[in-house]
Amino acid sequence: MIQVNGYAAKQAKTPLTPYSFERREPRAHDIVIDIKYSGICHSDIHQVNNEWGTSTFPMVPGHEIVGFVSQIGSEVTRFKVGDRAAVGNFVDSCRKCNSCRNGLEQYCLEGATWTYNGFERENGKTTPTQGGYCDKIVVDENYLFNIPENLPLHGAAPLLCAGITVYSPLIHWKAGPGKKVGIIGLGGLGNMGVKLGHALGAEITVLSHSLKKQEEAKRMGADNFYDTSDTTTFKKLKGYFDLLINTVSVDIDLNRHFKLLAPDGVMVIVGLPEKPLSLGAFSLVSFRRSLAGSAIGGIRETQEMLDFCSKHNITSDTELIPIQKVNEAYERVLKSDVRYRFVIDMESLK
Repeated sequence: MIQVNGYAAKQAKTPLTPYSFERREPRAHDIVIDIKYSGICHSDIHQVNNEWGTSTFPMVPGHEIVGFVSQIGSEVTRFKVGDRAAVGNFVDSCRKCNSCRNGLEQYCLEGATWTYNGFERENGKTTPTQGGYCDKIVVDENYLFNIPENLPLHGAAPLLCAGITVYSPLIHWKAGPGKKVGIIGLGGLGNMGVKLGHALGAEITVLSHSLKKQEEAKRMGADNFYDTSDTTTFKKLKGYFDLLINTVSVDIDLNRHFKLLAPDGVMVIVGLPEKPLSLGAFSLVSFRRSLAGSAIGGIRETQEMLDFCSKHNITSDTELIPIQKVNEAYERVLKSDVRYRFVIDMESLK
């Protein structure tokens, strides 16, 4: 077994503390990654606090993982020792259902094996998965990604969740030239939505509860910026958008925002509020508008996103922190006090 050091939540709603555990020795197709950086996603906080009611402890969070290959299994063909490699939201799937065969492993009908707060598919699902707030991880090569050389690792880490979470719906709903796309919220997901949507050629508008991030959004590529606390915003933009991507993890008035959609417009939910959403039927039937959801991306699409980011020199705006400040970072995320993604420097574990 491989000895690993990291930080874990021992119980729900408790601070993360140092934690040592073991990972398996690499099997034939496994790769050992020495983790250099791990992003902090809002879903990490939801899971640590058991806000979705599915958490198991002790839990090592983290699914925005980048580092270098330090060891490979006997039959590995896609990576060699020293290569850059990355891990996203899941580390396995059934590999045989229609979703998996179609490159949509995130929608595996048996359930994907999540990078943390899940169970390995081997051994009767009795071995818990643990995430990237640590110094090493062991993953099958088929569920890993190549990080292009021109992308700095710390800026690339958030692409493994925040990046793909907005890239997938932008691609699926064909954001591009001639399309008017609204990004609700300019946080960890929203900043990636602006950058990726701009690179795809769409007209990008940020909808935020204040104007304090307006100049930053314009620097990222936003064409427009509106304050949703100003009631005139909803009058000015009525029926304007082809696509709205809701990135926030708090309750908002969906019925009010739906009026911003053009006929046949779509709102896609990618943020994950703790409470159920509320939407009236008239908001849907009026102008044949739609409500949809989207969860990350499959293996093929995630690599496509990384290559797209390489071509357009896109990374997340990050604040690098030592792992000893992870609990402080969690508090600041809840206060929206980050520009725009915390990334843990695993060198600090030493």
